[in-house]
Amino acid sequence: MTYQPFEYKDVPGPRRDLVGYGRHAPRARWPNDARVAINFVINYEEGSEMSHPAGDARNDGLTEVIYNMDPAFRDLAAESVFEYGSRAGIWRLERLLTEYKLPATFFACAVAIEQNPEVGAWIKESGHEPCCHGWRWEEVWKLSAEEEADHIRRAIASIEATCGERPRGWYCRYGASVRTRELLVEEGGFVYDSDVYNDDLPYYTKAGGKDHLIVPYSFTYNDGKFGLLPSYGGPYDFLDNLKRGFDQLWREGETHPKMMSIGLHPRLIGQASRIHALREFLDYALAKGQVWFTRRIDIAEWWNAHHTEFSR
Repeated sequence: MTYQPFEYKDVPGPRRDLVGYGRHAPRARWPNDARVAINFVINYEEGSEMSHPAGDARNDGLTEVIYNMDPAFRDLAAESVFEYGSRAGIWRLERLLTEYKLPATFFACAVAIEQNPEVGAWIKESGHEPCCHGWRWEEVWKLSAEEEADHIRRAIASIEATCGERPRGWYCRYGASVRTRELLVEEGGFVYDSDVYNDDLPYYTKAGGKDHLIVPYSFTYNDGKFGLLPSYGGPYDFLDNLKRGFDQLWREGETHPKMMSIGLHPRLIGQASRIHALREFLDYALAKGQVWFTRRIDIAEWWNAHHTEFSR
């Protein structure tokens, strides 16, 4: 029997790449010879999630509420969990980052910032990065091409108004549609997108006939496992996961520096016990040294400027 290799079908959207850098990943050289580039990502979604007051026919279930209400009814408990993030959790995060003088990237839903302009003012005053998390916290694959393009334009204009600058990065809720990346390139002004989870380093792909930079994200070092995808038993599990991941990346970074994305949600990490664990991690990583705490846009711009210098 003559074996015929398996072939993927030609379908709309990006082509799969199961090889990447392979065994010879770039020896990235971060500023000040850092072994790990750590990026804190604050997913600011509160007020843009699906809800009856927003005109949706259902509630958003991604909270710590321990039941799912029939979508025909308004879920006041779920709404209040999101409200905790914008009323209290975000400011607990603000105090921590301000104390440690550390930068962050906001995966910011435009409508969420509109509902709480003080958050936009903080982003502007602090120099944190507004990376667009969509116009609303929506499932873009359900939109038509025209609707998705319109929402991209709305999001850019909104964030520029609330945060003082247009977003130069993009990250969809859950995942992109098969046309999102092409629409971003067509719109222009975006330095990168983070709609993948497939590497520890940035890389380039083709979109709209152009080279387009990808800065991968991660669900691994993410507080979402407290309530959205239950797996953390408590703050210690979150801390242990961060420390073990950091230690391994720091070890590898002696020869092959990597990046570490830590996803945070104000309604989750903003609870007192959990932010205490985040503080412990900060102290741990800072004591170890050779770490670059940075924004995603800084990683992207550094990669654009220096990637040709990295050996393999």
